[in-house]
Amino acid sequence: MHPMMNVAIKAARRAGTIINRASLNLERLQVALKQQNDFVTDVDQAAENAIIETLREAYPTHEFLAEESGSLNATGESLGMLTWDEMIAKGGDTDEDHYVWVIDPLDGTTNFIHGFPQYAVSIALAVNGQIQQAVVYDPTRDELFTATKGAGAYLNNRRLRVTAQTRLSECLLGTGFPYRTDQDIDSYLNLFKVMTSECAGLRRPGAAALDLAYVAAGRLDGFFEGELKPWDMAAGVLLIQESGGLVGNYEGEEGYFSSGQIMAANPKIFGQMVSVMRHVK
Repeated sequence: MHPMMNVAIKAARRAGTIINRASLNLERLQVALKQQNDFVTDVDQAAENAIIETLREAYPTHEFLAEESGSLNATGESLGMLTWDEMIAKGGDTDEDHYVWVIDPLDGTTNFIHGFPQYAVSIALAVNGQIQQAVVYDPTRDELFTATKGAGAYLNNRRLRVTAQTRLSECLLGTGFPYRTDQDIDSYLNLFKVMTSECAGLRRPGAAALDLAYVAAGRLDGFFEGELKPWDMAAGVLLIQESGGLVGNYEGEEGYFSSGQIMAANPKIFGQMVSVMRHVK
């Protein structure tokens, strides 16, 4: 196992311990509203601090792009909430490799505060803009999804492969619904209607990082969602790629970190999903 993967796993498990402990006493949670239907708890913040502390101890020159802390340089100084492109572009200022840890300490916070056991810790490492290491950890089931670029994807040391499904009409897909007033729910509902008619079933569990891990593990045949952030997607992207799947935006192209639109599936289903997307107005 790659040394950086070992550290990422240590960080994810440390965050998972904080989350599991808090899940036993949810009524004591301190919950704040970032914007409509977008919650943050003291557990999100404690888990993120634990992850960053663990990673920084091992790699003091690395930078961070995290949901709660935003962009941090190697000394811990806040750079504000840089976009993916802005954060990666910083590496162009030097000839040395540019390391950025992309962190979602608790993906599925709304599920968590309701005691709905579908949430995860997501940690990815981007080197010069390319995801090289990925961990998605489900603390409720003690399921550890990992991937190193070029070395495959695993669930608790078992090799993962995307499904071999060839017909979209027989697929179980995952998605995410808009949940804020500034999101275009009408366009999404049209997409939902069309995609529902094309597949066998559509699920919305509420934690994109875990949904993407489920595609890599063959539990879902595909996934699509818009309005996501890099920390929602980064680890899941590598998991799917290393398990034989394809990842793109709604046009089937690169740029999902910038657009926030992601679609993923095995190669045959991916192509069929692209065809459906192109006909949705």
